[in-house]
Amino acid sequence: MFSTRRCIRDGIDTNCSLKGCISNNKMYSFMGGGLFCAGVGNILLIVSTATDYWMQYRHSGSFMHQGLWRYCLPAKCYLHTDSVAYWDATRAFMILSLLAGIIGIIIGIMAFMQYSSFNKFDKTFAAGILYFISCLFVLLAMAIYTAVTVNYYGKRYGHWRFSWSYIIGWVAVVLNFFAGIFYMCAYRMHESPQSSNSR
Repeated sequence: MFSTRRCIRDGIDTNCSLKGCISNNKMYSFMGGGLFCAGVGNILLIVSTATDYWMQYRHSGSFMHQGLWRYCLPAKCYLHTDSVAYWDATRAFMILSLLAGIIGIIIGIMAFMQYSSFNKFDKTFAAGILYFISCLFVLLAMAIYTAVTVNYYGKRYGHWRFSWSYIIGWVAVVLNFFAGIFYMCAYRMHESPQSSNSR
């Protein structure tokens, strides 16, 4: 027989076993870790999308760098005026990833706070799915940009390399993936007590 203590769940003071309270603490730890990863991942997504250091290369004796929106000479930066398919696709997937990540964070915070406006679906599961969708969009953006850049700039320029804006895009992929993993673990821990109580 497990000893009992008072614990708060869904805003109501109830009796629960010590095992149940420990399970809740672990669940909230996973959710907290997921929110941290998602928050940092989305900040990195914003920085990666907005900055001009996706790649650097040498052209006409000087080093240039470019991002998704501008290319920069040593003295000045200029907007990309041409509508290039792979730039447009990369931009679109990065923006979609940001939207999915921001919505996931909002729902994740609501799940963490036991917000009760949405009773039709499990917010923990929904947040985890949104983090995975965000991860998928970033992965598609990075894959498209990588493939085209290697094939185009690798043949056209002898001295070029990916730069830090590109690198933190890949870091965002990893962080969003782990945010999804953490929230799915929290969802499994949340579902397990309900399954055992329904028997």
